[in-house]
Amino acid sequence: MMETSEQGMARDALAQYLAETLDINRFRDYCPNGLQVEGKSRISRVVSGVTASLALLEAAIEADADAVLVHHGYFWRGDDPRVIGHRRRRLKLLLDHDINLFAYHLPLDAHPELGNNAQLALRLGFTAQGRFGEQDVGWFGHSTAQTVTELMLIVQRALGREPQLIGDAMQPVARVAWCTGAAQNAFEQAIDAGASVYISGEISEQTVHLARESGVAYLACGHHATERFGVQALGDKVSRQFGIHHQFIDIPNPV
Repeated sequence: MMETSEQGMARDALAQYLAETLDINRFRDYCPNGLQVEGKSRISRVVSGVTASLALLEAAIEADADAVLVHHGYFWRGDDPRVIGHRRRRLKLLLDHDINLFAYHLPLDAHPELGNNAQLALRLGFTAQGRFGEQDVGWFGHSTAQTVTELMLIVQRALGREPQLIGDAMQPVARVAWCTGAAQNAFEQAIDAGASVYISGEISEQTVHLARESGVAYLACGHHATERFGVQALGDKVSRQFGIHHQFIDIPNPV
């Protein structure tokens, strides 16, 4: 256990711990994983959230946070690199209040215990049996649900929203595959992995045709809704490990 004090823990020590815990160097990603915006050198209060939006940053300032921990941070591949408009407003808030921003994308999706897929499985009662897709981010396994209708009810209770179904609601659930967030492009790989039902956050126009033609049911459960749990688990682990305060703040998002 790394040393902490009443003034919190060192920023660089936390960055190192998170990098090692999530094994960030294993992934080819669309953004930098780790410390994205440098703030104060010691951290005693962490606010976590799904996306580093302006609303989350304002809430973190209200909570007197030293660091913000998110799944969706900044500096995505292909972004406009200019610091103007909403980018300037977000960065200015962080810099003016000396707040650190830590962001973890694919490493947080994939972690076997703390990751979005692991945490979603925990809430939906899935038993993981294997992985599929690019960099083994997608998971497949067994569900306690006997039919797609039963599975939809489990999802609705766990996520607080009704999933969008493409397929037969009475179809038996033999093997379920899942990948949180914008993982509709992994649908074909889930089919190749033997899935009878696939769960992701988002859905695209072409996904509908593939579901109809393959006979594999598709449940779109919400990008934000499926990715709320990994960052909470990670923040809670940091809090237990180092005795620093952690608060998850959910900024509602219908997508």
